[in-house]
Amino acid sequence: MSDTDKSESYRPELAWDRGAKGLASRIEMLTGDANRLDTDIQGLCLHRWPHPTDPTSYMLAPSICLIGLGRKQVVVGEDTFLYDASQFLITSIDLPVVSKIIEASKEKPYLGLTMEMDFQMLSQLIMDNPAHIAREQTDKSLGIAVNNVDAPLLDAFNRLLDLVDEPEDSAVLAPLIQREILYRLLKGDQGARLLNMAASGQNGYRISKTIEWLKKHYRESIKVEEMAGRAGLSVSAFHHHFRAMTAMTPLQYQKRMRLSEARRLMLTEHVDASRAAFQVGYESPSQFSREYSRMFGAPPMQDIRNLVQQSA
Repeated sequence: MSDTDKSESYRPELAWDRGAKGLASRIEMLTGDANRLDTDIQGLCLHRWPHPTDPTSYMLAPSICLIGLGRKQVVVGEDTFLYDASQFLITSIDLPVVSKIIEASKEKPYLGLTMEMDFQMLSQLIMDNPAHIAREQTDKSLGIAVNNVDAPLLDAFNRLLDLVDEPEDSAVLAPLIQREILYRLLKGDQGARLLNMAASGQNGYRISKTIEWLKKHYRESIKVEEMAGRAGLSVSAFHHHFRAMTAMTPLQYQKRMRLSEARRLMLTEHVDASRAAFQVGYESPSQFSREYSRMFGAPPMQDIRNLVQQSA
């Protein structure tokens, strides 16, 4: 290879293009005809859809989401995020979202991946590399953002996908690559957002810990004063920081968590609507049905039938 050819092959835009095409081809090969593939690599899930989808509500864990092909919309509260293969979506706390795939076809299916973040790994990286973390950011409050994806990040994800069918190697190498991915995120534009979630003493950390507690106690009747006390904040400060990070109030958040879990129970465990309502903390099945219809666009059992038909 001549010096000219060599310099051409290492141009950043060519490296990005190779990385993006590689991501799409790997996801398509691994998913086959499946809409979803939960891999054996911790927290890594692949998606393939040959058509646009209806809006779907669910709880999205702290994750980084990439697209190999297609386009997606994610709504949190009143904020809408659009992203495609040139960007990634990142969430630093559990969030109730409404998402839909808006660009996909049989010829060019939507191809994407989600990798949940390991906060223990993230915290260790922060402690080990305090000088390398990006701290300047215009808005680090809301726990979700869209950012341009670069070639090194694509390269790391491609190497991670290469391990999906190599269980012996992935057990050792996958955590190393996931650590690299988190390190690159900490060094990039989203470093301050992740620092706000993972570093004790930060308001984001206090809210994220409260959300962890709420995930275990969402069925209970909970007072905002109690949650504020657990966060070590005044009620007004707790309200402010919680809403800034989740785009909703604590009680709205709890309601969406309850309804999402009820939907999961009915869909995957075949629980009827009344039983699901009581299991997630509702005392009135009629109130549950009203609020469920408002969130998911159809009464409980009709919604579940629609979901089953879509996946058939």
